[in-house]
This record gives sequence, C-alpha cells and structure tokens, in this order.
Amino acid sequence: MMPMAAFSPRGESRGPWDRVLVTGGAGFLGSHLCTRLLDAGAGVDCLDNLSTGRAERVAHLSGRPGFRFLERDISEPGCADALTGPYDLVLHLAGPASPAARPDRPVEVLDTGSLGTRAALAVAGRDGARFLLASSPPVRPAPDGDAPDDADPVRPHSARAEAARFAEALVAAHAGAHGSNAGIVRLFTAYGPGMRTDCGGPPAAAIEQALAGRPVTVTGDGGRRHPLCYVSDMVDGVLLVAAGRSVRPVDLGGDEAPTALDIARLVIALTGSDSPLEFVEDTADGAVEPRPVTGFAREIFGWLPCVTWQDGLERTVAAFRGGSDPFPAAPTGRTAAERTGEWWA
Repeated sequence: MMPMAAFSPRGESRGPWDRVLVTGGAGFLGSHLCTRLLDAGAGVDCLDNLSTGRAERVAHLSGRPGFRFLERDISEPGCADALTGPYDLVLHLAGPASPAARPDRPVEVLDTGSLGTRAALAVAGRDGARFLLASSPPVRPAPDGDAPDDADPVRPHSARAEAARFAEALVAAHAGAHGSNAGIVRLFTAYGPGMRTDCGGPPAAAIEQALAGRPVTVTGDGGRRHPLCYVSDMVDGVLLVAAGRSVRPVDLGGDEAPTALDIARLVIALTGSDSPLEFVEDTADGAVEPRPVTGFAREIFGWLPCVTWQDGLERTVAAFRGGSDPFPAAPTGRTAAERTGEWWA
C-alpha cells in the first residue's frame, strides 16, 4: 500500500487511498462517500448491518470494480477478523445518524460506539491505516439552565450521546497511547438526495410532508435555526480531514442557519405544494441546537462549503421528485470523478 502523504492545504502532496473501509456505508452520508471514493479510483468495502442503512442506497455501486458490500455488524465478535483489507483508510460512520434513529435499541447504539469503534480501530491499526470517526455534536442545555444536561447518562436519547462521547474518548486514547493516525469529525446537519425523511427534523420532514400534500409542521414559532450543510460539501470536508493527520475533533457543518419557517416556506414553493403551514408545540425541552465552529476546518484543511441552503434544497427536492440523479455532479459542473481526483492531485 502507498502510505498517505502529509496533508497540504493546497493539495500538492496528498497520495492515493488504494482501498477504504466505510462502516455504516449504506447510510446517507456513507453511500455518498462510497460513490465519491469509487469515482476517484479507490476500492471500497462498504460495511453495514442495515439497522438504519438501506441496501438500495448502494445498489447503483453493485458490480463496479473494487466495490464490495458486506452486510455485517462491526460490533459483533469476529467481524474485524473478516475484514481482510488491507486498508489505507477506515471511515467509521456506523451508528445512528440522529436521535430519532433506533431510540428503542439503546444497547445496540452503545455497543456500536464502544465495541464497534474498538473493532474499527483495530482494523486500522493492523493495516497502518488512517482512521476517522464520524461523531455527532453535543446538545447544549438552554441558557436559562432549565433544559436537562447532555451529560446526564439516563436522560432521553442519552445512549446516542454517551456512545459518541465514549467513541471520541477511545479514539483520542488510541492516538495518545499508541500513536495511532486517528481523527474525529463532528458532523452537523447534512441533507441532500438519499437522506432519511423519517427522522422528524427539517428539511427532510418538510419535504416528505409537502410532496405528500400534508400540512408542513413547524415547531414553536418557527424561529429555531438549523445549520444546514449540503451532502457534497460534507463529503468534501470528511475527505479533507481524512487526508490529514489531525487528532483534534473537527466540526463540519453549514455556516448558514435558516429558520424552520424559512425552510418550510421554501420547500412548499419548490414542491409547488398546496400544503398549509401547521405550527406545533416545540418539545425540545429548550435545548439549544449546536452550531458548528468551522474555523479549524477552514484554516487547516481549506474546507469551504459552496452550496447555499436554497440551492441545496432545490437539488434535494428535485431528486425526491425523480427529476435528477440521486448522486449529482459538483455545483461547479465538474463530474464527481473530476472533483474527487483533486484529493490526490
């Protein structure tokens, strides 16, 4: 295997990944990453137990040279031994993408964050591969202090928060104790073609409701802001961080944060729906939705989101209506292969 070169913000010294393991590869972001990596000439092993992922997300990759789909659970005993590799890069995306995913199976969520992360780290360590954990940002309590603290291990949806916290601690410990080439990206709200529409939050829920002709629900007065990042920009960020050697967690998310009301109104306009707006009670307990701090990603990795939230919603609605490729070209008009080739130019 060709070792990865040191990261350069200008991209002159990045070497190729010959083979990549993507756990959770049949998820929303994972499937886009698999596609981009294959288009760039890397071989990809896509691992997913399909608890939240969907096989149809990677069905278009079936038969492509270098692609393998493995329906297995990374946290199960013996899974790591079955991943023969060898790999240059391990992208660990396994686990629920949102608090609404698998709330009825907290033990599985915790196993993925602990046993699954340990297994993925072992595979990367065996092959001397770069390891990158896809984590989630913490939910901060409301400024008035009335909202429950995210550090409470027995609060609702705490399994996901605790799994993410432990996984990050495990990665940092491996990097510190063993010198592992391991890093962390904290992913904020990504959206685009292929995303789940049953997780209850904007813009996915609004698109599903508008296309079905149902009322588009808006929580509270609609003033809650949501930082949105289009999926192609998120993929760019993940691969830039993967090409480096940073251990410090890196926030990836949109700089723009439209309100829930802005999102709902634009979705209705883009779909041409007659759906009315319906304001419902905000049940978020006053928790403040975290905002990404992307200065580190910009300054060190040269990452800059380039799709506005309005353009991203237009692309997403078109894809859900069947009017475009679910894996569209980059906003500049370059193909995915041309765009991804820049990682190792």
